[in-house]
Amino acid sequence: MMLPWKQIVLLSITGCLAVSTAFTDDVVFQGPKFRMEPIDLILPINSPNQQATIMCDAEGSPTPQYRWSLNGTLIDLGNDYRRHMSGGSLIISNLDKDQDSGIYQCKAFNTRGSILSRKASIQFAYLDNFKTQTVRSTVNVREGQGVVLLCSPPAHSGELTFAWIFNQYPHFVQQDSRRFISQETGSLYIAKVEPSDVGNYTCVVNNTITKEKVLSSPTPLVLRSDGVMGEYEPKIEVHFPDSIPAAKESLVKLECFALGNPVPEISWRRISGVPFPSKVKMKNSNAVLEIPYFQQEDAGTYECIAENRRGKNAARGRISFHAKPHWFQTMADTVLSIHQKLFWECKANGKPKPSYSWLKNGEHVMSEDWIHIENGALSIAALNLSDSGMYQCVAENKHGIIYSSAQLMVLASPPSFSKSPLKAVVKARLGSEVTLECKPQASPPAISLWKKDNEMLQRNERITLFSSGALKITNVTTSDAASYTCIAKNQFGTASTTGRLLVTEPTRITVRPTNIEIIVGESIVLPCQIACDPALDVSFSWAFNGQLIDFQQDSDHFERVGGSISGDLMIRNIQLNHGGKYVCVIDTEVESLSTSAILVVKGPPGPPDKVTVEEITDSTAQLSWTPGRDNGSPITGYIIQGRTPFTVGWQAVETVPEVINGNTLTATVVGLNAWVEYEFRVVARNNVGLGEPSPASAKTRTEDTIPDTAPTEIGGGGGTKSELVITWEPVSEELQNGEGFGYIVALRPVGTVTWTRAIISTPGIARYVFHNDSIPPFSPFDVKVGAFNNRGEGPFSSIATVYSAEDVPSVAPKRVIPRIVSATQIEVIWEAVPASPERVLGYEVMYWEDDTKPDTVGKVRISGNYTVVNITGLNPNTAYYLAVAASNTAGPGPQSVPINITTKKPPPDRAPLNIQWSMIGSTLSVHWDPIVAMETESKVTGYLVLVKKQRYNDMNYFVTNKTSMELSLSSNDNYLIQIKAMSEGGEGVGSEPIHIHKLSMGARGSRASCFTPFNLFAALICALVYLIW
Repeated sequence: MMLPWKQIVLLSITGCLAVSTAFTDDVVFQGPKFRMEPIDLILPINSPNQQATIMCDAEGSPTPQYRWSLNGTLIDLGNDYRRHMSGGSLIISNLDKDQDSGIYQCKAFNTRGSILSRKASIQFAYLDNFKTQTVRSTVNVREGQGVVLLCSPPAHSGELTFAWIFNQYPHFVQQDSRRFISQETGSLYIAKVEPSDVGNYTCVVNNTITKEKVLSSPTPLVLRSDGVMGEYEPKIEVHFPDSIPAAKESLVKLECFALGNPVPEISWRRISGVPFPSKVKMKNSNAVLEIPYFQQEDAGTYECIAENRRGKNAARGRISFHAKPHWFQTMADTVLSIHQKLFWECKANGKPKPSYSWLKNGEHVMSEDWIHIENGALSIAALNLSDSGMYQCVAENKHGIIYSSAQLMVLASPPSFSKSPLKAVVKARLGSEVTLECKPQASPPAISLWKKDNEMLQRNERITLFSSGALKITNVTTSDAASYTCIAKNQFGTASTTGRLLVTEPTRITVRPTNIEIIVGESIVLPCQIACDPALDVSFSWAFNGQLIDFQQDSDHFERVGGSISGDLMIRNIQLNHGGKYVCVIDTEVESLSTSAILVVKGPPGPPDKVTVEEITDSTAQLSWTPGRDNGSPITGYIIQGRTPFTVGWQAVETVPEVINGNTLTATVVGLNAWVEYEFRVVARNNVGLGEPSPASAKTRTEDTIPDTAPTEIGGGGGTKSELVITWEPVSEELQNGEGFGYIVALRPVGTVTWTRAIISTPGIARYVFHNDSIPPFSPFDVKVGAFNNRGEGPFSSIATVYSAEDVPSVAPKRVIPRIVSATQIEVIWEAVPASPERVLGYEVMYWEDDTKPDTVGKVRISGNYTVVNITGLNPNTAYYLAVAASNTAGPGPQSVPINITTKKPPPDRAPLNIQWSMIGSTLSVHWDPIVAMETESKVTGYLVLVKKQRYNDMNYFVTNKTSMELSLSSNDNYLIQIKAMSEGGEGVGSEPIHIHKLSMGARGSRASCFTPFNLFAALICALVYLIW
């Protein structure tokens, strides 16, 4: 039906019309869509919060508004002081069980339409107390009989759990194969009563929602006195219903427990014979069967079997599967033109199968002449503007209801090219084909016509006019260059758009890249140059092995060089992975051309692989390997490397053949050490160079053999009386040739024939002490050392002469004379020991402060015939005792008679002060204040003046007993002057150095009191001198 133009204008003004290319381009659907919907709530009836929030939130433009209903009735929030909204969420204060229980639904709406949320319930959980009762009736039962103690929980709402107290809290009944507490009824079942069961039983009921707990009155259980119950077959007291509905993905629990004597055993099975999957668990001595995450395949008939030696009994029940609806096909937001047909279909899974209904803006849609509803399908034959709005498909079964929403926009508008005009200039290559698109925004779609310049365009063998409005010209010629106009019409108006077609000359590639070979590390330029129509914009790109080169990311190797008609590719520092196919792609507005070349990169070979030790002996290894890539240059040979735990890194090994050519993939490694763990790797070479090494072979140990290396560096001597000490350089583990390695030590007195042998079984030992009381001191022995292992004895070393231990010197030094050198140093002189039966190889000087303090003993050892020594590092003004002993390899002999001596007092600990100096010509005059020693310090005997030349780093010393000195200095150098006090206790503290610059000849200065805090003015002068120098 045609609508009057005024009506269309009115609809456009109110926002109901939106223009789009092909009806849908750039359309924004702004109807409400839920971001959050209500969920079921179970609330404690006595909640301290006394407030509930039901969430509801939707997006849309304008921002949606909300209404709420309870049990299908609109809630009047204006007159309800307990209920209010925050955003779209409903907040209920001062909760009331009678007024607030029920089904809630949220409605979101804006000017585009309305939608309904899913329904959600509010329930209140509670737990009443047991009826007042002092003691429940006593249960009398015979020993061996089964019994059921009823809980009979009070009125409640919400899930309950049950426990039983035996006699008094906290002694709870522990469930086992004989006792069971049903979480369905709360009752306690005892399959076979024993005397220990006698007592009072109290049922404890917990509400999992409210966390409330109530206790029943105690139920006494006593034994009858008329005898013990005999054995009887099981009687099932707890069993599941004949039919159990189970929801998808729920946790299903089946209970089964029997009374009997003996105590029955419980087992489960499926009547179908299908075994239980691993997710099924049995608990409480098989009294409870749990099926988590229940699925369709878990449905069926289950049987519980209770059995003892008197018989068995069984209970069956069928678990049926049900599922609330779940969408697997929904409709989408749709925009259509007026008078077009709408077809929407939604589909949902569920058991039982869901039924469908449709809503528009929250109201039910009914079938009419032009509206047809069948199952989940909605069709409207001829859309009108009033059909715009929010639609919902509703799927429902007895287990749930779900909603799917979509917006329908019905458009009516005249043609417009505002969003899709023709390009002002369209370029086409001579001889090619070109398509001009005509895509007006119009509802309903417009009819399109074309004009070339001012003439209507007709179809011919080169011109095609498509029903979509597009114009295609094939085999373009220069006569096709013109202005083209597309004219679009529908019942609401007309619009046009114009563009000019420019015909260009074909582009030609003038310089192409060629196939080339290159060595790793080199650089190259691949040319790509063209001749083209000046009206065209040209772009160059390069692809490598089918992937576009990113010149920013790969700038280390790739760079595009050249001008506007050149796209040359420079490749720097070429690597092996740069070998392959390079394609230069030239793009213009009218065509795309390409040219390619193959780049072969030659490099050192790749690493060989699968290096295997085929056979191994005590000195050889047979190797094999597979070749690696030759990287463009044939492999000319191989090098084998090996390593052991005893080598530093990989080393080349000897092979047979000595030179391994590139066609050989096996070789024998020779010259290996026995009983050593080896790894091998192979390196290939070609004309380019050596490649990367292969992965290492598996560690392999050579076979063992007798030692072939003798110990070296045979020596020894020393030790104590009657000992012969023999030492040697041990054989390294690498040369021990096998397990059980050790040494054989052979010795004999020089001039004799018979050898004495000793076995050393520890390979790390390199010393042997032979003890015999008959050995004369310092007598020569022939000594040799051999090696052995589990395979046998190896060679001996060459014979060496080793002397037995000698006696310590028997004579003490005489005429020991100490001399004090300073407060911390003593010089000791003694007379050499005259000729004696024992050797004297040196002397040992001992000193100590007090005989009662052995920890203060110090020693100074000297070798040779020296009879004087300086002892330093002593304490000032301290008495010391001294003794000297001759020594040799056996140790020190007897000490001389101790003598004592006291060190000098320490020198003054102060530097000279008030130093004044002047420089006249080359003569330096220096004056300073004298230093007066304290009672605890040595008397000052003079002063030491140190003069250091800075250029040559020479140091000169001058001594004076005065407090002044004149020095002759060269004018060609800089000097440092320092002054120290001298005393019997040694040198004192040096003054701060005086800097004399070669340009200062004729100057004067001072160090008035740089070292004392008593003269501030002098300190300032000191600082000034520092600044000058």
